[in-house]
Amino acid sequence: VHDDVVGQNVSDRIANSIVEMIPDKAPGEDVYQATCDLRKEAHVPSFEKYKELYLKSVENPEEFWGDVAKDFFWKSKHTGQFLDYNFDVTKGKVYIKCMEGAITNICYNVLDRNVHDKKMGDKVAFFWEGNEPGDELKVTYRELLKQVCKMANVLKSLGVKKGDRISIYMPMVVELVVAMLACARIGAVHSIVFAGFSAESLCERILDSQCSLLITADGFYRGDKLINLKMIADDALEKCTEKNFSVQKCIMLKHLSKDGSLLPEGSQSPPAKRACSDLQSEDPLFILYTSGSTGKPKGVLHTVSGYMLYTASTFKYVFDHQPDDVYWCTADIGWITGHSYITYGPLANGATSVLFEGLPTYPDVSRMWEIVDKYQVTKFYTAPTAIRLLMKYGSGPVQKFTRRSLKVLGTVGEPINPEAWLWYYNVVGEKRCPVVDTFWQTET
Repeated sequence: VHDDVVGQNVSDRIANSIVEMIPDKAPGEDVYQATCDLRKEAHVPSFEKYKELYLKSVENPEEFWGDVAKDFFWKSKHTGQFLDYNFDVTKGKVYIKCMEGAITNICYNVLDRNVHDKKMGDKVAFFWEGNEPGDELKVTYRELLKQVCKMANVLKSLGVKKGDRISIYMPMVVELVVAMLACARIGAVHSIVFAGFSAESLCERILDSQCSLLITADGFYRGDKLINLKMIADDALEKCTEKNFSVQKCIMLKHLSKDGSLLPEGSQSPPAKRACSDLQSEDPLFILYTSGSTGKPKGVLHTVSGYMLYTASTFKYVFDHQPDDVYWCTADIGWITGHSYITYGPLANGATSVLFEGLPTYPDVSRMWEIVDKYQVTKFYTAPTAIRLLMKYGSGPVQKFTRRSLKVLGTVGEPINPEAWLWYYNVVGEKRCPVVDTFWQTET
């Protein structure tokens, strides 16, 4: 029997076993149903629709993902199979190929496409909320595109080329998004390091990924604590030199002065040229390191097309994204949740997001709900740890604010215990907001 036939039979058996595992109808007991209004506009309004979509993704993945791909710009279509892979070392080299031969650019798809093709230039991309109440900024898709184009030209003027690795060590500011998208625009590979990590951790990641340039900031406040990023970055660069590796250049944002920019002003201001690098589907997009909970942190490499389609579709379906939503993920961009569900997933869907620099308890424990009301957040996404922390203070701080805008709540980062889930559902969502419990990994 030919290997292809055996492979197809295995795939069929897996698909059939999954079909058998899915019940014929949604469970009737102990299920918290979404409101009728929410179901009416939902992308997946019923269990039957969910089953239909899920089975299509398992039984005919090429058609399922091909339909997702139709929403995006491709300079050229894939030349080989839509999806090809081997995870069996006994059969040869392990590989994954998604849309091999296709040419696109993820930055073009999340910015230029929305501004120029979808006429969404005036739509807000981010409401930035600083550490201190009243420290705020609004950035439209057109403004974000302009900043990214300028930053891309700064990087090119410094000699950054396609495939170069760039380390980014920044707080939760709009310039962090600008830096990562500027890298994606020219084909450089960003490696973001969580701004809470030590100089040693930053040094290790720079060395491992052989970064030629570091983008950082002078510092930021986390609550009432000053984090001196420049001092930590200087220490990390010194450690790199001691280990016989020299980072060629460094760009620093003057964030603490509040009037700083990653970009030179006046006559030195770079042009906002719109050209994007042509990238192969399987070209590298970014490197992100695992947490290190099971040993030394490992650099995970994500590539362009598969990651773009995955984050775009999961954001759309999991959070039931609608055009008038205001979405808020409280994660840090330094983690995979932030990469996928603050930057790439929301922007790929033309979403409006809240980007928050501060803490849920600063200056008081009602800060989150104040922000929800301020920006009329409809989809709210946080971690069980944060829920349990706020739960300790009771319902009073939550009920100081109406939260009427909320439609969907989400959790991420760890399993949520029943007590925290029920408090989240009953108190924060007032029994009218479905809770989506999500599971991701740095690898996925």
